[in-house]
Amino acid sequence: MELVAPAGSLAALKAALQAGADAVYLGLKNATNARNFAGLNFSETDIRSGVALARGLGRKVLFAINTFPQPGRTQEWRAAVDAAHDLGAHAVILADPGLLAYARDRYPHLRLHLSVQGSATHLDAIELMREQFNIQRVVLPRVLTLNEIAKLARQTTVEIEVFGFGSLCVMAEGRCLLSSFATGDSPNNKGVCSPAHAVRWTEQNGQLDARLNGILIDRYAPGEPAAYPTLCKGRFEVDGEFDHALEEPTSLNALSLLPQLAQMGVRAIKIEGRQRSPAYVAQVVATLRAAIDAAQAAPARYSVRPDWQASLARHAEGSQTTQGAFERPWK
Repeated sequence: MELVAPAGSLAALKAALQAGADAVYLGLKNATNARNFAGLNFSETDIRSGVALARGLGRKVLFAINTFPQPGRTQEWRAAVDAAHDLGAHAVILADPGLLAYARDRYPHLRLHLSVQGSATHLDAIELMREQFNIQRVVLPRVLTLNEIAKLARQTTVEIEVFGFGSLCVMAEGRCLLSSFATGDSPNNKGVCSPAHAVRWTEQNGQLDARLNGILIDRYAPGEPAAYPTLCKGRFEVDGEFDHALEEPTSLNALSLLPQLAQMGVRAIKIEGRQRSPAYVAQVVATLRAAIDAAQAAPARYSVRPDWQASLARHAEGSQTTQGAFERPWK
C-alpha cells in the first residue's frame, strides 16, 4: 500500500518525503483546489522543485484539482489541468466530470484519480467513471464499512484509496449546505468549513460561546477545552438533550485496520491535512510509515504500538480518535 501525504507548502512536501511518504498531494494557489487558504499551496516554481525532489527519491506528486468550476470561469480550471501535465504530475485528482473529460481528451496518457469529492461510493459510480474517463484510482468517501470496501476491491480494476488518518466530515464532501448556510461561503471553493471571517468567540459569566455568523455553535463551561467552531461538530439541544447532534470533534485513525485493508487489496492510505503544519505532516507520516511497514512485513503478528497511538492522538481533533464508518454496520 502506498502512503499518500498532504502538502500545503514546499516545507510540508519535504517533510512528508523525508518521513517516508510514497506520494504527496498538493494544489495551486487558487480556487481550483479545495484547500485554498491564504498562505498555503504552491506556486508553479515550488511545484517544479517538489516534483524534482520527489522524482529524485522515486516518489510521486499528485496534483489536486478537486473543486468544481464556476460559471464563466471554466478556463481557469482547464489551465490547472494543463499546469499539472506540464509540471510533471504523476496523477491528477479530479471530481468534476467536465474536467475529467477535458483531461482525458487533451492528455490521454495523464493518470486520473477520482477525488473523494466525486462521492463514488458504489460499483456503478466507479465503473462509470472508469468507462467514461479511464480513471485509474478512486478515493473513497469516509462512509463505507470494511466489508463494503472489500466487496468493491473485488469487483473493480480501479485502484482503491482510503483515508487512514485525519479530520472527519458528515460526508457532504465539499458540498456542505450547513456550512454554506451559516457562513455564506461554499467550503468547496473557500477551502474551509468555518472561514475565519465568520468565527466569533464571546465570553460571558465565565462561559465561552462559539458562533458562526451569529449562529451559536457551542457553549463551553469555565475551563472546558474549546474546539474550533465547525457547525456539524457543535453541540445542540435536541429533544431536551444537549450533545453533539451530528458528529463529534474527533479524527479518523485506522492504525489497527491496516492488515485488513492491505489484505482486501486497498492500494493507498491517505492522510488528511493540507492545511496542517510541516510538523504535523512529518510526525503523522512517520507513524503511519512504521505501521504500514510492520503490517506488510508480518500481518499475522501485527499489533498497534502504544507510541504510535500516542503520536496520532496528539494530532487528533478534540484529542479523540475513531475508526469512523469502517466498523459501523451502516447499510
